[in-house]
Amino acid sequence: MNYKLLVLDVDGTLLNRRGNITSRTKTTLLKVQQLGVRIVLASGRPAYGLLPLAKELELEKNNGYILSYNGGQIISVSTRELLFEKCIQPDMFPYLEKKARKKGFALFTYRDDTIITNMPANKWIRKEAELNGMQIEGVESVAEAVTFSPCKCMIVSDNEEELVALENHWKKHLAGTLDVFRSEDYFLEIVPQHIDKANTLSILIEHLKLNVEDVIAIGDGVCDVTMIQLAGFGVAMGNAQDSVKACADFVTESNEHDGVALVVENHILSAIRPAEVPLDQLNERARHALMGTLGIQYTYASEKRVEATMPVDERTRQPFGVLHGGATLALAETVAGLGSLILCKPDEIAVGMQISGNHLSSAHEGDTVRAVATIIHKGRSSHVWNVEIYTSTDKLISSVRVLNSVLKKW
Repeated sequence: MNYKLLVLDVDGTLLNRRGNITSRTKTTLLKVQQLGVRIVLASGRPAYGLLPLAKELELEKNNGYILSYNGGQIISVSTRELLFEKCIQPDMFPYLEKKARKKGFALFTYRDDTIITNMPANKWIRKEAELNGMQIEGVESVAEAVTFSPCKCMIVSDNEEELVALENHWKKHLAGTLDVFRSEDYFLEIVPQHIDKANTLSILIEHLKLNVEDVIAIGDGVCDVTMIQLAGFGVAMGNAQDSVKACADFVTESNEHDGVALVVENHILSAIRPAEVPLDQLNERARHALMGTLGIQYTYASEKRVEATMPVDERTRQPFGVLHGGATLALAETVAGLGSLILCKPDEIAVGMQISGNHLSSAHEGDTVRAVATIIHKGRSSHVWNVEIYTSTDKLISSVRVLNSVLKKW
């Protein structure tokens, strides 16, 4: 199955217990985006708290999305366009705050990069602010401070028994208006009615003109169950509760053992052959890499031959207007690298080991050169490519030999 959308919960799924994306997981997610799969970060976190992770995974360059507030918003990372939002009306807050005060509970909500709360010293609120890189604004009355429409608000208490009682009370008295659920033992979330990750993900799937069969969703929490069940392939983390695992098509390793990376490697990357990816898509994915910087464009790709072009302009010429030898070698490595990727088995990668070039002539500014790579040795542990580079009038200007080593991925 060639999946097109990868939906990831964040805490307990994408991030390990130290709050980091491991090197293996990051590398795998960057690679899968280069092959055309879009990533969605689906989390209860506010959008502001997800943007640093989106930047780390280069979602802006690869047309990824943020699904924040457990489904309250969808944002395109590349355009910052708000594709969907459902909010709580401000006139609900006097009632919510009255109930919270009666029980001695803290109340908070989000506005841009700020948490607004009646108990700014509460340890869980301070942890939430730190987790999302937000500041805290302490107020006498949250209801009076909320002159906007938030996507959600939170009740906080260490008294789990009383929090459960309030949850059950509000499930009856707010039915048809708001939904309530506990996301942690100490957090009671209040969101607009019918907001959850699956319902909002369905909106994004329709917007992208995809089918649920095109989607992999991975999560570890109760809030992830609906999206795991919705996706064509729903995955529970190894650290998930048994009730979450029971709803999944597959259970991967924990977030401490690169569970996300394993799913991507074995269920997405193993099914994608670079030769099957359209050239325009390969070129688009390379737009922000060295290829894009030098203006290199693939024009043909097969198991035996790869071709690409590169302009001789201010990016690739020497100061006096002739093609730079280093740019020529970069072009040669580019075509030979794709050729080896096409030849590699799903569990293999190709790494450049040696390059040797003979520059026979020069190309001048304003020309476009063409590289033709042909395989001359295909071994189990190495590939050797011969790359010939021509001007637009088919004059041979460089002959380059590239040696790539073939390695197991992990």
